[in-house]
Amino acid sequence: MRLTWAQPEDLVAHELVQSRAEGHDVDDIADRWARAGGSLIPVRGGATPERAPEQLRALARDLLVELDDRAAAAAPRWEDTAALLPELPARPVGDDLADRVHGAWSGRAAGCLLGKPVEKIPRAGIEEILRATGRWPLRTYFTARGLPAEVSARWPWNRRSAVNSLEENITGMPEDDDLNYPLLNLRVLEQSGRAFTTDDIAQAWLSDLPAGRTFTAERIAYRNLLDGYAPDEAGRVRNPFREWIGALIRTDVFGWVNPGDLHEAARMAYTDGRLSHTGNGLWGAMWAAALASASLVCADVGEVLDSAARVVPDGSDLSAALRHGRELGEGDRDDTAALDELHARYGDLHWVHTVNNAALIAFALARSDGDFGRGIALAVIAGWDTDSAGATVGSVLGGLLGQRALPPEWTAPLQNRIATSLPGMHGVQIDDLARRTLALIPTTQEP
Repeated sequence: MRLTWAQPEDLVAHELVQSRAEGHDVDDIADRWARAGGSLIPVRGGATPERAPEQLRALARDLLVELDDRAAAAAPRWEDTAALLPELPARPVGDDLADRVHGAWSGRAAGCLLGKPVEKIPRAGIEEILRATGRWPLRTYFTARGLPAEVSARWPWNRRSAVNSLEENITGMPEDDDLNYPLLNLRVLEQSGRAFTTDDIAQAWLSDLPAGRTFTAERIAYRNLLDGYAPDEAGRVRNPFREWIGALIRTDVFGWVNPGDLHEAARMAYTDGRLSHTGNGLWGAMWAAALASASLVCADVGEVLDSAARVVPDGSDLSAALRHGRELGEGDRDDTAALDELHARYGDLHWVHTVNNAALIAFALARSDGDFGRGIALAVIAGWDTDSAGATVGSVLGGLLGQRALPPEWTAPLQNRIATSLPGMHGVQIDDLARRTLALIPTTQEP
């Protein structure tokens, strides 16, 4: 067995892509790698099937050090980041806050659950599965009932997830990293308080987060922590995934404990995200926290998107992608044409990159017009990071609508519980998570 997302020979091609995206000239390193027999094509799934020859692996280690020296930069200080943002005055919360927080937790779980079985399946495969089972357009959880064997063979389910995330098998929210991180960060807030540090996040990972349930940038940062690097360094050492989606999926809870206070939500997300991400990856974490914060106080999706966009620095790739995704969502093209455009514009990015998935999230939210089922379905059928995009869209719409207004066909299968690989939290009840979250909001008393 080879560990994915960590082998030096697999990281070089990804780092070449990332370095070039940041404007660095790395053609000489690419030529040396290619002449030695290394692949310039990034591996989609995280690892090649066989171990590389030791000589090639040794060269990969050397080249990654050179690439770090040339390209990888530390995340900016929060003070410098905050200086890029406009004033973000806090907004008042309403008397429905408890219901909204509950809805946000449920919505995140339901959106994640919808996308789990088709994670890694491309857009064409998702549509073929749905048409073959009589469920196109997507309106409910996936099923294997009636799926022809040839379609199943052509587009195999996510093996880890399909067992308990297909409609006929659901008995609560199954374990998923998109829920592990909010659960872990809730515990960090409870134990370390609102002034938690990046060191606190790192310690929580090492204490409670199984290494095998980390991926991409998180796995690299975890490895670097074990290798003795300080939390300030862990995200920029041999980490070609520093602008991928991992930080974005971790930060909803920082928005939920700061309803209407987008500046504080973004600051907490920055403190967490800098452990593993820089640039667009870090801005994505801040944006997701701001979406979650705004969803608890705003009246509609447009207001949420307006508010959250303010925490993303102007001129960044992420800022442009969010505008484009939203414009498509609010435009006249039908769903297929709009998704075609998203893939044409961002299809060259890896399927778990921040920029393409954030554009999709903005599109799905804008086009949903507050319809929960429509929003999470659009996030999933695009075929990128299906469970993560579905989770974020579900979180925002759940926060806007509140628990009482969420359609029971989406929430009832959750059975009010979430499975997790975190110690002491397996099978935690969603309504209890909502109560614990409310207790962390300074102006809110635990009900």
